[in-house]
Amino acid sequence: MKAETFATSGLPAPQQFDAWMAWFDGVFDVQPHDAPRHGFHAHSQSWQIGGCMVSRVQAPAIRVERNIKHSRRNPLDHWVITLGRQATSWVSSRDATLSVHPGIPFVLSLADEVTSERAGDQRLQLYMSRDKFDDLSPALDRARGAALDTPLGSLLGDYLVLLEQILPDIAPDDQPRVSDAIGAMVAACLAPEQDRAGCAGPQIDLVRMERIRRVVRKYLRSPSLGTRLLCHSLSVSRSKLYRLMDAEGGVAGYIQRQRLLDAYALFSDQSVSQTITAIAEELCFADTSGFSRAFRREFGVTPSDVRAGARSSPNAGSTSAQGNGAAGGSLNSLLRRLI
Repeated sequence: MKAETFATSGLPAPQQFDAWMAWFDGVFDVQPHDAPRHGFHAHSQSWQIGGCMVSRVQAPAIRVERNIKHSRRNPLDHWVITLGRQATSWVSSRDATLSVHPGIPFVLSLADEVTSERAGDQRLQLYMSRDKFDDLSPALDRARGAALDTPLGSLLGDYLVLLEQILPDIAPDDQPRVSDAIGAMVAACLAPEQDRAGCAGPQIDLVRMERIRRVVRKYLRSPSLGTRLLCHSLSVSRSKLYRLMDAEGGVAGYIQRQRLLDAYALFSDQSVSQTITAIAEELCFADTSGFSRAFRREFGVTPSDVRAGARSSPNAGSTSAQGNGAAGGSLNSLLRRLI
């Protein structure tokens, strides 16, 4: 299996960090610990297998952040299981702050705001598409924002190391089986049988929330999306649906927020030429003025502001500071292949 490779080593020292930032392409913001003018030697290799991607990243000391701005512009919600090889990682996500020692995997979601800081290190990362591994949603959602400092977590870390070593030798015909095996291993390490009985109630609710998310995504542009359709699609009562959605601001509030997030992503995409009115209609808003008011209440800016900001910002992909062997284009483009 051929890896997608990106490296900064072939560039002049003052351009290396800019190239590394451009490769992230809006998925994360990266800040180096040391002045990048002296050089920033970083290297990434990524192997895509079905709905997941394994990456080996070597980089100097950095601080990485994914905030609500990134989520709006790049609404990816993949999970990522990270294993630091030599350095301790300091991670903040979901109101928790972790100090994760090397050799211990930890789980994050790109749907959350995340800050991570570490010294120079090699890291292995397993990105898993929520849509492709929806059966693992409850287990991964319960584990996200946590370090897997358990015997099974250690086993998963060893598995990632072995997986990275054997992927170059995997034949194309074997890739679907490898993807299934990765999912089975993650499931075994995150949701062992003896733990299931004690958390059955929350687990069931997480499964139902994942089904709600999928139905909302499927019918996001349909005027029929609402309580009745969700109850019918999920075979739940109105009272149970309302209870599940209470923490999300209710059914109507959740649907409207998902539509507004989709609109934000469209306005942030320089390739989208649809008018504000056309996008509002496509996302089932009754009129443009009501859509714009809702958009401003949600994000604090107007649709025009977001579109103008996207068009005035430099295109990361057009920078002259391109690394060596960037066949995949960017981390953003690689992750979007998993959707």
